[in-house]
Amino acid sequence: MLIDADNVSEKYIKPLLDEISKDGIITYKRIYGDWTRPALSPWKNVLLSHSITPIQQYGYTTGKNATDSAMIIDAMDILYSHNVDGFCIVSSDSDFTRLAARLRESGMYVVGMGEKKTPKPFIAACNRFVYLEILSSEQHKAETENEDGMDIKAVRKALCDILDEISDDDGWASLSELGNLLLKRFPSFDVRNFGFTKLTPFIKSLGKFEVYSVPSEKGNVKVMYVRRK
Repeated sequence: MLIDADNVSEKYIKPLLDEISKDGIITYKRIYGDWTRPALSPWKNVLLSHSITPIQQYGYTTGKNATDSAMIIDAMDILYSHNVDGFCIVSSDSDFTRLAARLRESGMYVVGMGEKKTPKPFIAACNRFVYLEILSSEQHKAETENEDGMDIKAVRKALCDILDEISDDDGWASLSELGNLLLKRFPSFDVRNFGFTKLTPFIKSLGKFEVYSVPSEKGNVKVMYVRRK
């Protein structure tokens, strides 16, 4: 995930990370900009809490965007490292259109994220493009943290959202996949914070879901499924 700090507000970071977690594990989280500029100071408060690496890029020449060049160079270095299956480019700048196309030519899955002002060529160059305003409007407004850890309402809401995204036509989804996606959204989530030792009884205690199990192919392990009641 490569973020252009010059073209994206820090207010989008939480819904942005939640959205991209649907596609897999984020190997690289980098954000580019001239961190000596006061305009980027709001970003500094969220980088550490979300484990995002800031990349310093001075504006050497007036009228030239050195940040874009640094992002493009790093993207190609990562591409040739063969450590990733896809890229998320977060910017509203059309300068990344050719980069997105080039990454796709190399077999990469490219997700673009930007504001509604993003030019159409960049949007078209991505496999999938997400408007940040839409993500922000969908963000849960309730506090997700309390004295004991995570708010139970935030967890319940997240579980419903994930089920809507991954369930089959009958509403069923793998409990293990549900748990993995929940952990990607809330890395601090632990059922022990709510008085349970396993995920299944915790899910049942919420009163909004039903769970059933089937024997695995080996027969000695149960595969659990869950859906909304």
